[in-house]
Amino acid sequence: MVIALIGYGKMGHEIEAIAKEKGHVTGLIIDQDNIPELNRDNLEKIDIAFEFTSPASAFGNIMTCLNNGVPVVTGSTGWLDRYDEAVAACRKNDTAFIYASNYSIGVNLFFMLNEQLARQMERYSSYNVSLEEIHHIKKLDAPSGTAISLSEGITENHSRYNGWSPADKSFDDRIPVKSIREGSVPGTHIVKWDSEIDSITLKHEAKNRKGFALGAVLAAEYIHNRKGVFTMKEVMGF
Repeated sequence: MVIALIGYGKMGHEIEAIAKEKGHVTGLIIDQDNIPELNRDNLEKIDIAFEFTSPASAFGNIMTCLNNGVPVVTGSTGWLDRYDEAVAACRKNDTAFIYASNYSIGVNLFFMLNEQLARQMERYSSYNVSLEEIHHIKKLDAPSGTAISLSEGITENHSRYNGWSPADKSFDDRIPVKSIREGSVPGTHIVKWDSEIDSITLKHEAKNRKGFALGAVLAAEYIHNRKGVFTMKEVMGF
């Protein structure tokens, strides 16, 4: 595949390195200093685009690619109120699109276990759930997209809960989420079910960004020759 990297920070560099190892070629790099180069002419040679930027620019970048028939893999957060528009553009232009809050293979296994545990906990009212996420100080959004996905996995499988709230503003029917920003932590997520007699904890701790980048490249390889809108559940065969 000939790939475009939209956003050339730490994640973009990791994706580029893994894509090269797997035999793919980088045909276009877009960063803050050359945004106008994300255009029809430059996208003609691109098989798939990786979009990992900021909430302010993500949606525009995604739409530019989709409207030019280029499949998109994106992990950018903060734009999902317009997700349906991206889906419509994907289908209108007969291309492919995947969004994931986290592309890590380990995290997606974690998502699956989280849903299964929530389903089982439906029967045991003595347990209360809480979430904690820890990231580096440069991460802008809080809670993380991964924490929101974890909360959605719980609410979809446990009738007591209806969304999430910050830990310091908790409600009986909301999952309290605590966000911590410190050092250079790539990402740690903890789901805890607590009762008076014991507690059950699920934890995923990223050691670096390679797992996120590898999952993104695997997702790109999966959707490259397909049409439609996909999730990591399909990529991983869940």
